[in-house]
Amino acid sequence: MNKKLSMLAAATALTLLSTQGAFAQKAYDTGVTDTEIKIGNVEAYSGPASAYGVIGKTEEAYFKMINDQGGINGRKINFISYDDGYSPPKTVEQIRKLIESDEVFLVFNALGTPTQTAVQKYQNSKKVPQLFLATGASKWNDPHNFPWTMGFQPSYRVEARIFAKYILKEKPDAKVAIFYANDDFGKDYLAGIKDVFGEKASKLIVAEESYETSEPSIDAHIVKLKDTGADVFVNISTPKFAAQAIKKMAELSWKPMHLMTDVSVSIGAVMKPAGFEASEGVLSAGYLMDASDPQWKDNEGMKKFLAFVDKYMPGANISDTNLVYGYAAAQTMVQVLKQAGDNLTRENVMKQAASLKDFVPDTLIPGIKINTSANDFAPIEQLKMWRFKSGQWELFGDIISAEVGG
Repeated sequence: MNKKLSMLAAATALTLLSTQGAFAQKAYDTGVTDTEIKIGNVEAYSGPASAYGVIGKTEEAYFKMINDQGGINGRKINFISYDDGYSPPKTVEQIRKLIESDEVFLVFNALGTPTQTAVQKYQNSKKVPQLFLATGASKWNDPHNFPWTMGFQPSYRVEARIFAKYILKEKPDAKVAIFYANDDFGKDYLAGIKDVFGEKASKLIVAEESYETSEPSIDAHIVKLKDTGADVFVNISTPKFAAQAIKKMAELSWKPMHLMTDVSVSIGAVMKPAGFEASEGVLSAGYLMDASDPQWKDNEGMKKFLAFVDKYMPGANISDTNLVYGYAAAQTMVQVLKQAGDNLTRENVMKQAASLKDFVPDTLIPGIKINTSANDFAPIEQLKMWRFKSGQWELFGDIISAEVGG
């Protein structure tokens, strides 16, 4: 009898251990079950930035494709995306709704610097990941003060560092004129250039000229900068003013090396209005492939992207870079969830997001990889230079990394 009892006790203990083992393997926070992962998002589907709304639509379509393939470790993504009209008070309202009413697991790729700044402290106090933000501000890379916030695309500061490296390599004795918007966007760029120029900054930079976004015309600034004798012009302006600058420079027959922020590389919104002839030779830098560019037609990643668009977004305008962007961001989010396995706690998801090693989404320019660490929350810190030639952007040179001294 005693033998039977001890066997029963052993069996019970074994069952208990194996059950505990099963529980230990699965750990969930709010928004996750055996069958579902709830992901929140806010997007500018209306308002001044509504052109970006296609990002949210692309991500929704990407997650639908993943769900059709069986989900992630058997769990389907429930993507809840609200419109905030690019208005910070509305963002606060929608983010609160996602976290407190919808009880999402995390917020993914929410759009905009002013809008996301409005909810950063709230999300960090709630310990809800504010993951892969769709904004180029460098402040999202601050794991010490904001451990629940991470950006996605290269920051303005990263791009500025890459421009500065290019200038030092091509024109070590350059006379640099910097034209920038008098806001966080412009100041981020200025800081990035000075990061790389270091002690040489005072010698290389002959002019720093800022403008207000409320100004109707920037022509007077361009005349003033030409008179400095600068042979390198760094143009940190938004599309309307970038087009004005290109036009005015052509009128003045001023032809310095012209580096322009990738915020303003739109052929339709900037180069065409400025005039293709005037725009010839302008330089910028990028990290995403252009799906409408025939040079990528045999690229394996691009083939996957185009097959996805055909099936899940038929009729979409593939020349809109917001599509390749949304696809890359969603693919990176899926990678993080895969790495998290069955340990779907918010803490582990942030840990996995900060442990990406040489991850390559399908739509990134070949050679550019995503890398993060516990001390570096900037996923993309490499770019490739491109030049505007004969009405289109052409890539050239090597991949440049933003590391200072790297």
